[in-house]
Amino acid sequence: MSSKVIYLIRHGETDYNRRGVVQGSGIDAELNELGHAQAHAFYQTYQDVTFDKIYTSNLIRTKQSVKGFLEKGLPHEAYEGLNEISWGVREGRTPNSMDNDYYRWLIESWQKGEVELQAEGGESPVDVQSRQLPVIDLILSRPEEKTVLVAMHGRAMRVLLATIFKRPLHEMDEYLHTNLGLYLLHYDYATGSFSIQKHNDIAHLEQVPPHLLA
Repeated sequence: MSSKVIYLIRHGETDYNRRGVVQGSGIDAELNELGHAQAHAFYQTYQDVTFDKIYTSNLIRTKQSVKGFLEKGLPHEAYEGLNEISWGVREGRTPNSMDNDYYRWLIESWQKGEVELQAEGGESPVDVQSRQLPVIDLILSRPEEKTVLVAMHGRAMRVLLATIFKRPLHEMDEYLHTNLGLYLLHYDYATGSFSIQKHNDIAHLEQVPPHLLA
């Protein structure tokens, strides 16, 4: 039986990330200057990897994060199922104490096991998992694609990683993420199981010009 290698990345930084503003799936923000530099650094490091397919969410920040590979003409598919969680009515709002208290309460509720609790006007982790599962199944149904690159979002990545490693969703925060951080995954078709070779690896970001980090 064959195996599959999955390079799973979070998108690069946006101005919303820089300002600490929640984007979710309802804000289709572009990468900022640092985000583009992070994407370039990832490309420079992994440009020689033979990717059979690029998968992204439908949001522009994930597509811009793999721009170098797309410009090489590599096959690409985008799926709404890989979008970030919808944080609902508070998306895009300048942070304030009431919103911060709400998000803290919501995440703590999820960590206590209330993973069907939806953000006000948005989604729950279970909702996100439900729309991810068909995409995960699709990717795994293509063993001929031996090496793929998947670009998505922080909270959505946590849901996905908990799902594929058969962990309860209330433990998803154990999977750390960084803008343009990499999880290098291996899927064994014989056992139907995943393993992690790299956890939120950011070694490639050492190439980012220091002045952009200020």
